[in-house]
Amino acid sequence: MNLNRYRNELIVLVSFILMLSAFFYKNSQIDKQAQQLFEMKHSVKDFKEIIALKRIWGDKGLSKKIDKLKSIVPVSKVSWSKKGKKLTAHYSNLTPKELNKLVTRAMNLAVQIISFKITRSGDTFNVEFKCKW
Repeated sequence: MNLNRYRNELIVLVSFILMLSAFFYKNSQIDKQAQQLFEMKHSVKDFKEIIALKRIWGDKGLSKKIDKLKSIVPVSKVSWSKKGKKLTAHYSNLTPKELNKLVTRAMNLAVQIISFKITRSGDTFNVEFKCKW
């Protein structure tokens, strides 16, 4: 008989508990979807970056661009050794202007620089440059 007296309160309590559980479930699902969206955007960004890097590093004309490093300074100042996809170049008696031009061009190439040594002797510079691609 006591149970019948509190029947409406029990129904309200059960309804309130169901409402709270539905609310927390909904919020957890929204948070989960927001996190998945963030991860998806991050993955797309990484994928686009990979594609861009692949275009730069997989450039078919890279060998021709590297060959232009030979013509930056007079031939008498260059010792050049290109074997396959490896380059060893020695530049001697470079003026500061020639050095700046060489360094700028070399740094803008998509190559893996193994060694880059610059030594100063008086007013001129000597450069040893090794790279592979």
